Amino acid sequence: MGSEAIRYLILPGWQGSPEEHWQSHWQRSLPNSARVEQADWLNPRRGDWVAALNQAVEADPRPTILIAHSLGCVTVAHWAAQAPLELLRRVRGALLVAPADVERPDCPEPLRNFAPIARDLLPFPSLLIGSDNDAAASAARALELARQWGSEAAILRGAGHINVKSGHRHWEQGFGYLYRLQGRIEQQARLRA
Repeated sequence: MGSEAIRYLILPGWQGSPEEHWQSHWQRSLPNSARVEQADWLNPRRGDWVAALNQAVEADPRPTILIAHSLGCVTVAHWAAQAPLELLRRVRGALLVAPADVERPDCPEPLRNFAPIARDLLPFPSLLIGSDNDAAASAARALELARQWGSEAAILRGAGHINVKSGHRHWEQGFGYLYRLQGRIEQQARLRA
C-alpha cells in the first residue's frame, strides 16, 4: 500500500494532542494526513465527536487509515457502529492506541457520556496498542476491548498512556505497528482479489 494512495486520519483524545504529542509528530511526518478537529476538546460530547469523524471521512473519498488515541479510540467504535456503509468502506483500517475505558469507576466526569462503549466488531482491520500500566485502561480491559472489536492487540510494558506525559513524543516504535496494520490490510486485499 503506497503512502500516496492512503489518507491518514488522526483522532486525538480528550484535551487534544499538543504539538509535542506523537500524533502531532505523525501528522507532520505522514503524507496525506489530517486531524479530526473537535469543537470542544475539554468537554467532549459523544454525538459531536462521532459527527466530526463522520464529516471528516465523508469529506474525502480516498481510502483512509484511522490513527486514534485514548477517547479517539472509543469515538471510532461508536462511529463504526452507526456509520453508513459507503463511509465504512472508505476506512481500510484503524490503529487504536491506549483506549480510554470510559466505563471505569474513576473515569473523569467529562468522558462519561461516551459510555457504554460500543462493542460491535469493527468492519475493518484494526490493531489495538495498550500498556500494562495505563491508568485510563488496564491491560486486561484493553485486551477485552480488542476482543470485542475484533482487533489484533499488543500490550506494551511500562508505556503508561502512550502520550507526552509517559515520554512518547515522537513514538518512532509506533510506526512499526502502523506498518504491521498496513501489511495486514494489504494481505486481506490480496485474499479478496
